[in-house]
Amino acid sequence: MATTKEEDVQMMLVCKTHLGTRNVDYRMKRYVFRRTVDGIHIIHLGKTWEKLMVAARMIVAIENPNDIIVASQRPYGSRAVLKFSQYTGANPLAGRWTPGTLTNQITQKYLEPRLLIVTDPRTDNQALKEASYASIPVVALCDTDSPLENVDVAIPANNKGKESIALLYWLLAREVQYLRGTLPRSEAWDVMVDSFFWRDPEELMAQEEMDQGYGGQDYVTQPQTGGNWDDMTQAAAGDASWDAPAAGGADDWSAPAAGQAGAGGW
Repeated sequence: MATTKEEDVQMMLVCKTHLGTRNVDYRMKRYVFRRTVDGIHIIHLGKTWEKLMVAARMIVAIENPNDIIVASQRPYGSRAVLKFSQYTGANPLAGRWTPGTLTNQITQKYLEPRLLIVTDPRTDNQALKEASYASIPVVALCDTDSPLENVDVAIPANNKGKESIALLYWLLAREVQYLRGTLPRSEAWDVMVDSFFWRDPEELMAQEEMDQGYGGQDYVTQPQTGGNWDDMTQAAAGDASWDAPAAGGADDWSAPAAGQAGAGGW
């Protein structure tokens, strides 16, 4: 059975999609549910879900999926953008946006898309500006403090967490496939959200080293030739005991000295 709106909202709560920032743009106030004691603005997830559905219908309305550009300069969104493009056929531009991509017709990378999707209106500012010059509609993931200039459809959500960004692109890709008919609504999508999560290269290298067992080296502790502390204490002083009398003799300290044995005193 296909997932419902309530189940999608529960997934958003787990991925912290509802957590905004301490600041709020006056145009984003309509999407804010309330404010916590700490001053964090909570985003209305019902409106987030509705805007995702609107964005999916915009994507489906474009006949050629290659006419859609999905951009993300934010590293956390790069993997999600590539995965989203893989399942929807869109054109991904992860990483740095080359200035003039939509306006400079001389360059080889010049593109004329019919729709632009960005992960953050602030970091993808250059892409938004060029889209406004070329009259290209823009869909953007907007946090509570995001500027809405040149944004046509704002999806209110936390666009700073890697789980949140990944889930939003996953939900968008799934809805696009439902609307296109490539995936029937009667069955759930078999692709996991985890595949959209951004992975830190250093963490991946550390994980590979762990899987390989540190390059195949055997780190089993070998017995040392010098022995350990227990062996040294046992072997010291000929296995003597602290209670045993000293090796120099069993003299009593209260007895007179050897040279004064017959002196009779001072």
